[in-house]
Amino acid sequence: MEMKKIADNPELIEEAAGWFHTKWNVPTEAYLESMEESLQGNSAVPQWYIVMDGGRVIAGIGVIDNDFHNRKDLRPNVCALYVEEAYRCRGIAGEMLNFVCEDMQKKGISTLYLITDHTTFYERYGWEFLCMVQGDGEAQLTRMYVHKMGNKK
Repeated sequence: MEMKKIADNPELIEEAAGWFHTKWNVPTEAYLESMEESLQGNSAVPQWYIVMDGGRVIAGIGVIDNDFHNRKDLRPNVCALYVEEAYRCRGIAGEMLNFVCEDMQKKGISTLYLITDHTTFYERYGWEFLCMVQGDGEAQLTRMYVHKMGNKK
């Protein structure tokens, strides 16, 4: 298995955008636009990462400004973390989270946020519950987590 940054592998944009679309039902065009922006290198965000096994995408994660919630001040956001079911419980998600945190820190970003319905998963990787936020178009509040680089557990 190999972690790949889309910004360093532009030939994978179409495949990665299609894969993320099938997992999160966000239009492929939105992923393509964000990934194309990451190629420009004008800023640290957005960034997209995938894990490949035997030439196919088996996991992915992104970093965007805001992951569709009302706290626009809490940014950037880790988003779209997904590991194919057959590959779960192997530490892949944790490796991706650590890789993203290290990559963002190299780009001068010391704090990341994410929203999730999970209640214990992210704590294993040094993330801390911050507050509840209102997701765009959502009736229920969603959990917001924060990770300050250097707070790994």
